Amino acid sequence: MGKLRSIHLIEALAWLIIAAVFFIYSFDFNQKIEIYKFGATAWPRSILLMLVLVIVGNLFYQKANGSEAQPGRVGITEDDIGEADKSVSSFLNIGSFLILPLIFAWSLKPVGFYAATPIFTALVILLLGERRPKWVLGITLFIYILIILLFMVVLNAPLPQGTVSPFYDFSAFMLRMNTQLQHLF
Repeated sequence: MGKLRSIHLIEALAWLIIAAVFFIYSFDFNQKIEIYKFGATAWPRSILLMLVLVIVGNLFYQKANGSEAQPGRVGITEDDIGEADKSVSSFLNIGSFLILPLIFAWSLKPVGFYAATPIFTALVILLLGERRPKWVLGITLFIYILIILLFMVVLNAPLPQGTVSPFYDFSAFMLRMNTQLQHLF
């Protein structure tokens, strides 16, 4: 088995299970699309295929090289894991990174994309360790403007508007502004 260890196989199995679950769920929206001959599931399944190829490639790499440190590689080696910070705050930080996207996804229906995204972005910046209010606000606004320009102006994609009153009103305002902006050009 070379330098392949059981932890590598467990990791690969976990990723393969995730890919299989998403592949199974792709049958729920497998529909024909008039303008795209491959159907609605072509791109999600293509990404899943790429994920499986990466998993297999990673297994071959780990079989040949194991988890040895590479020169110029960013991160921590398995030898250094024993010396890593294992405080309660680091576990809370990791847990927050895992839970925050779930909360964001859950909040999209009642709050909407337009109101939830800047809050989510600011919380991620705070979790990454930035505490200066001007920087948090500036980076959040920059990312929010880029996302809004991409989805509303470039892609003209419909985004969740929310159902709760103040957030729905903000979403309606954003959509009115987008309509007026598009009528200018």
